Amino acid sequence: MKKMIIGVSALLGLIAAPALGADLAPRTYTKAPVAPVPGVYDWTGGYVGIEGGFGWGHSDQTDPGIAPPAPPPPPPINLPADGHYSVSGGLVGGTLGYNWQVGPWVLGLEGDYSWSDIKGQSSVCGPTTVTPHLCGTSLDSLGTLRGRVGYAVGAYGNWLLYGTGGLAVGEVHAFDALTPAAGNNFRAGWTVGAGIETAFAPNWTAKLEYLYVDLGSTVYFNIVPGVPETVSFTTNIIRAGVNYRFGGPVVARY
Repeated sequence: MKKMIIGVSALLGLIAAPALGADLAPRTYTKAPVAPVPGVYDWTGGYVGIEGGFGWGHSDQTDPGIAPPAPPPPPPINLPADGHYSVSGGLVGGTLGYNWQVGPWVLGLEGDYSWSDIKGQSSVCGPTTVTPHLCGTSLDSLGTLRGRVGYAVGAYGNWLLYGTGGLAVGEVHAFDALTPAAGNNFRAGWTVGAGIETAFAPNWTAKLEYLYVDLGSTVYFNIVPGVPETVSFTTNIIRAGVNYRFGGPVVARY
């Protein structure tokens, strides 16, 4: 009897096995998705931005000197009303530029113009005169037109190290309280510097740069008729900015 029960069970198992196999869904094999290969950031294109920072530097006011009204003994000497002092202050403005990228090298042209409050003065201008007095200068606006040469670095080329240089223009105001006298001059000079820029979003970059600006020296006014006052102005500038890049592909594979 026991052998018969075992035999019947085995027979039922053989009959049920195909039916159970038919009820099971076939196993589906799927290929794992392939991660996209990241591209290299493409710096080519036009951009516009804002920037602001701080400047510090130096200004000199010099003149050939005012002759005393009467010749005392010994023979008369001229008494210059010179002034030498530091300047400092902030500036803020806008930027417009364009980059061309060739491999990791980035060539660009950039222009900017800023409102400025970089100024300084001395209360003892003309220390050899009978009455030392106040004199000073201020940079009221500053613009530059510069070339840029950069090299893209980082895993995706979204960091740019660059050098820059070109034309600088600025409106400088100078005064001397001796007579008093004052004058404005829109000066052209030169600038050179370096910076770092990074892309933090597809069309947005942020930068930090240093510029040295020399607006030269020229006559701004006469202390008295026939006695010209020459003023020089130089400044160091550190500024930060944010740029928006127009259109174009976000990445380039080179």
